Amino acid sequence: MRKVIKTRFWGCMLLFCHAAHGSEAVQWPAITPALPPNPELERRIDDLLARMTLEQKVGQMIQAEIAHVTPEDVATYRLGSILNGGGSHPGGNRAASQADWVALAEAFHQASMSPVTEGVAIPILWGTDAVHGHNNVRGATLFPHNIGLGAADDPELMRRIGLATAREVAATGIGWTFAPTLAVARDDRWGRTYESYSEDPERVARLGRAMVEGLQGSAGGDDFLSASRVAATAKHFIGDGATLNGVDQGDAILDEAALRDLHGAGYFSTFAAGVQTVMITFNSVNGDKVHGDRHLITEVLKGQLGFDGLVVSDWNGVGQVPGCTNASCPQAINAGIDLVMVPEDWKVFRQNLLDQVRDGTVPLARIEDAVRRILRVKIRSGLLDGLSPAARPLSSDANVIGASEHRALAREAVRRSLVLLKNEDGLLPLAPGLSVLVAGDGADDIGKQSGGWTISWQGTGNGRDDFPGATSIADGISEVVRSAGGRLLRGDGPWLLPEEKPDVAIVVFGEDPYAEGQGDRQSLDFSAARPEALKMMRALRAEGIPVVAVLLAGRPLWVNPELNAADAFVVAWLPGSEGGGLADVLFRDAGGAFRYDFEGRLAFSWPASSKPDPVNSPDGESLFAPGFGLSYASPAAPLGLLDETRHAASGAASAVAIFEARPLPPWGLYVGDPADWKVSVAGDGGRSRLGHVVVDRIDRQVQEDSLRLTWQGAGQVFFQADAPQDLTVLRTAGAALRMVLRVVQAPAAAVELRMDCGYPCAGSVDLVGRLQRAPQGQWFELSVGLGCFAEAGAKLEAIDTGLLLSSAGQMVLDLATASIEMVEAGAAGDGCALQP
Repeated sequence: MRKVIKTRFWGCMLLFCHAAHGSEAVQWPAITPALPPNPELERRIDDLLARMTLEQKVGQMIQAEIAHVTPEDVATYRLGSILNGGGSHPGGNRAASQADWVALAEAFHQASMSPVTEGVAIPILWGTDAVHGHNNVRGATLFPHNIGLGAADDPELMRRIGLATAREVAATGIGWTFAPTLAVARDDRWGRTYESYSEDPERVARLGRAMVEGLQGSAGGDDFLSASRVAATAKHFIGDGATLNGVDQGDAILDEAALRDLHGAGYFSTFAAGVQTVMITFNSVNGDKVHGDRHLITEVLKGQLGFDGLVVSDWNGVGQVPGCTNASCPQAINAGIDLVMVPEDWKVFRQNLLDQVRDGTVPLARIEDAVRRILRVKIRSGLLDGLSPAARPLSSDANVIGASEHRALAREAVRRSLVLLKNEDGLLPLAPGLSVLVAGDGADDIGKQSGGWTISWQGTGNGRDDFPGATSIADGISEVVRSAGGRLLRGDGPWLLPEEKPDVAIVVFGEDPYAEGQGDRQSLDFSAARPEALKMMRALRAEGIPVVAVLLAGRPLWVNPELNAADAFVVAWLPGSEGGGLADVLFRDAGGAFRYDFEGRLAFSWPASSKPDPVNSPDGESLFAPGFGLSYASPAAPLGLLDETRHAASGAASAVAIFEARPLPPWGLYVGDPADWKVSVAGDGGRSRLGHVVVDRIDRQVQEDSLRLTWQGAGQVFFQADAPQDLTVLRTAGAALRMVLRVVQAPAAAVELRMDCGYPCAGSVDLVGRLQRAPQGQWFELSVGLGCFAEAGAKLEAIDTGLLLSSAGQMVLDLATASIEMVEAGAAGDGCALQP
């Protein structure tokens, strides 16, 4: 079916349409402030500013990360803010307790309030990415990600979730969350699509406002920013969901009127609700990085829109502004950024900013405006008048984090976010007394069902112990089936069938966790790289076993083959810690009636084709339009057989990506040494059994987009697929294995670059000479023709290891990208020449 587009989304939304083209200025709406001007508050700020030293004012504008700053640093440099990034915990301990979090918050607070010989002591403000619950904290309640909440589309539910999240954040001594995300995702290949409520700006506006009201309380009310609330953040201003081809931190190419009408609605509504902070987006708009765009930040955001809170940069976002680095960016300060998130380079940034004020590069008036806004938010939040973190009521309450009422709310949110796409012959709801097979790699994996931004930044590297009190999808099904006298069947592995034939099979599968750019995709085709679920469902159907498919995903995906292979198909999105909510809807009660109906409706278009074209546009072709979703109360006609024609992603015929910010399907990352030659690496890094090889994440262009590979002894690093890959067509076309590398420490022994076809079937070349000649500390490209590996013994029709590096001596390499792709004629070929 063709998607139905509501004209107001693309035309003159919200009546702000009198500006359009050419040189005519685009007018943005003047938002009526949720909090009226407060002369008394402003006089108090005037007094503080008059007494503060320049060093203290600049310090207030610095936000450092807890792994790179100490309470002693805060006391010395009078910093205004700290944050814990995704996957950062007190003392680096992912199992840190509530008491550990509160103790660290108290230490930083006391440091900020330590006596000064001159000026004023100002309490520090701690920010955290609590984006689907207090997701950095072990044992916290994890709610469905925004894409699921968008499908539920209930503002009152959002307010309740906001309050529950605020209470859990406050219970750790933290007073600020970097949420909600107000992106209007236009291309679902974007790795942050699941952080968007909808492709519909109006839905984003109403749900974003409700979340802010839940987090902060009602502006002007007695509960506003009270002890059980936290400051919210409207992010990422502006256009993050509009980037070309869905590339994270890329370029949004559209005129200002479209930027306002399509991507401004969430800001208009949350400003009206009194949101206290705004985070600037990484992306560019028409080639200009927003972090350095004075028009958008000062003239539009602070001027026309009238925002009077603080404006914070994103993680090292200032360093992406042309002419800037992570250590210096007067352009961003002059553009209007008030608080600078410089996690590691905060100390040199502070000194550079002081120097830039003193030499006039940054006007003192700009500093005064920034600090005024920071102080305004701190006073409204009660920091200057309230209790220290350890003395706040919730900090000593051990029953808040993961509270039973919060988990019940999360389970409700799961139920209400589920979208039913197919239900042939009324298979659902199931009778609970059946023999039920639960299969798939998502059935009993709470990390997978929770997605990115879960304990770690990427949501990877987590185990069952990281989720005390949580329930997997299999847990919920088991409880229902066994209590009704049914039988729960499991295979010996996620994709293996048991000997006993079940009455029905529930197959849970989908995307592995990711966050930000590491989740960008070239295509929405799911099973091209992940065929296991499809093979299992077809095998079950061939045995006459009805199949219920449950998809875990952070975006709509092209799953026509899976839809054809299933009798019923449920989109569960990324439900979070309360996976039992699925069983509440999938099964009947003891009397035969359904317990809960499917309430979720698509907030995004669902792709009809695997073509790598965005569908969230007027011309996009969709299988299911926004608002679609079946229910028990309103059965639908059979879906019919869907087209399974597979279209290659752009460039796919001439390239196979192996690593780009993360291992790309079907490749997984592994290390090994003589104690165990294959150890999986996930999340922030890993090491081989004896520690001979260590893999760490490092920043090249954006956060953690590259790998540091350290050899201390004999060992290997490699990228391996679960099934052999046929590279013969690429070899015939002259493709090469291409890497972008940096030598940090030159190799002390031979270095083998290898492709395997089921070891010991392999082909290799020696890289030691090339790596020893490479200038240390500089990135360079290295390409080796596929013919080289074939001549050395690799069978290119059956490659299961696309890249393996091994050495017996010390060496440190950085890897930015790895792929098999076409190279310029003569750059690499069957002669195996290693070209720079």
